Amino acid sequence: MNEDRKPQRGPGRTTTIPHAFLASLVAVPCIAAGIAWPAPAAASQALAQKYACVACHQATAKVVGPSWKDIGAKYGDGKGTAAQLAASIKAGSSGKWGPMPMPAQAQVPDADAQLLAQWLLDGAK
Repeated sequence: MNEDRKPQRGPGRTTTIPHAFLASLVAVPCIAAGIAWPAPAAASQALAQKYACVACHQATAKVVGPSWKDIGAKYGDGKGTAAQLAASIKAGSSGKWGPMPMPAQAQVPDADAQLLAQWLLDGAK
């Protein structure tokens, strides 16, 4: 048996753990974190598509509503918070961007509205 894998017990003795096992203890949580928390931009782009935001909003062009770039410019840089923008997404609004109202998006979970709002404030990158 290999010396570094042989269990040692008793006072003053330490047990050595094979390097491959230690590496797996570090790698598994890191890999799982990458799966559980994808890059924010990719997640928010996917959320914008999932909740059909792209029907009225685009990255740089005004469609029915303002572009994501314009929203970020108006509310970013400390002019608004993600919580305020998320509340506006959920409740809808009227008159902020002209005569076309934004309907309430009550079906969007609070956590997803918050992610979308922060993504917009960060420049929708």
